[in-house]
Amino acid sequence: MLVVISPAKRLDWSERKVEMTEPELLADAGRLAKTMRNLTLKDLKGLMDLSDDLAKLNRDRFRAFSEEPQPEDLRPAALAFAGDTYLGLEAASLEPEEMAWAQDHLRILSGLYGVLRPLDAMQAYRLEMGSRLKTRRGKSLYEFWRDDIAKALRLQAEAVGSDVLINCASQEYFGAVPPKALKLRIVTPQFMEDKNGTPKIVSFFAKRARGAMARFIIQNRIVDPEGILGFDTGGYEYRADLSEPEKPVFVRPADAGPVS
Repeated sequence: MLVVISPAKRLDWSERKVEMTEPELLADAGRLAKTMRNLTLKDLKGLMDLSDDLAKLNRDRFRAFSEEPQPEDLRPAALAFAGDTYLGLEAASLEPEEMAWAQDHLRILSGLYGVLRPLDAMQAYRLEMGSRLKTRRGKSLYEFWRDDIAKALRLQAEAVGSDVLINCASQEYFGAVPPKALKLRIVTPQFMEDKNGTPKIVSFFAKRARGAMARFIIQNRIVDPEGILGFDTGGYEYRADLSEPEKPVFVRPADAGPVS
């Protein structure tokens, strides 16, 4: 079974003493970085709705992007992203054997790198998948990546002997994975908060829950989609009455607190 999550805008660039691997679609990342390097500050601000400071930061990042980066300029992907999903994943606390399993079964979708393994070496960047970046391949990153991400995921699923993908990514990122090219059964968990008997999706908690679900799958070595129904991190409980076969729903009390 393969699990996918989204990246994060915020990065944690703390030093990590782990052996890193090379991203599969690195050549494409280099091409995109060159395109980004040619954008003006105004272009960057408009492309990703950035403040002046963030536009300058990311202009400098792309200017520094190297085809042969030094080790100090690289970080392992699962430990470099620091958004809500990664608070749920807590990759830094995974045991070495758990991280090794994640390396085969967890993938991070990326606007710049396409798809990343947890220990793939990445340079600091920000490039959201929904960005309408014009390249020779089209007018958006969806057109740039075409079927490439889906094919990479399909081949890895075949490598681990699975025909199922658990989608814990946002729609912005999973929109870059055409189902026809993926050719896998897609299961997309939904996470809700129950306030006064009315379950609703709360984005902040749902993002953390997606990361926590990925962690649950990793730690329990789940290879059958039925196995995710036992997910109970943070007080969530599977609700068969609200679920569909490809969209299992997990609900918890609205006052349950942080997902961890």
